[in-house]
Amino acid sequence: MNIFILNTGRCGSTSFIKACQHIANYTAAHESRVTTLGQERLAYPDQHIEADNRLSWLLGRLDLAYGDQAFYVHLVRAVEDTTASFSRRADFGIMKAYREGILMGGQEVQATNTVARDYIDTVESNIELFLRDKTRTMSFQLETAKADFSMFWDRIAAEGNLEQALAEWDIIHNAS
Repeated sequence: MNIFILNTGRCGSTSFIKACQHIANYTAAHESRVTTLGQERLAYPDQHIEADNRLSWLLGRLDLAYGDQAFYVHLVRAVEDTTASFSRRADFGIMKAYREGILMGGQEVQATNTVARDYIDTVESNIELFLRDKTRTMSFQLETAKADFSMFWDRIAAEGNLEQALAEWDIIHNAS
């Protein structure tokens, strides 16, 4: 079974994968296929856990490739904190792509935090719509990560070192 950690970014996806790397019966990676195209983009190995916020733009293709056969985690963080984190990264990455590509440059009066919040609302809506007909899903809140990860561990029948996995949530990974 494949597992996809769907998220906006800036919400703990790197930490999630660091924790998953203590699972023996799954491989786990963060944004491992971002540079590939076509069928290769979603050609993840079996028993793999992938976190990649760009999947929110590929949900139609993800549905065609995995449908209801995969397990989907909707990873979220308090929206104010996610907005603030994206606002600090306004000039590169997904925020730059959103402003320049999707919003076609936007307008001068659009504050960075307003653009970040619009991006978050868009991605969250895409994920929620995608998940509405999926039977193997889980909501995961960064603020309750240890409790939620223990539940995730049980739901996927993970094998490995849960104690080490939970310790990863005490480390701040990929801070902005």
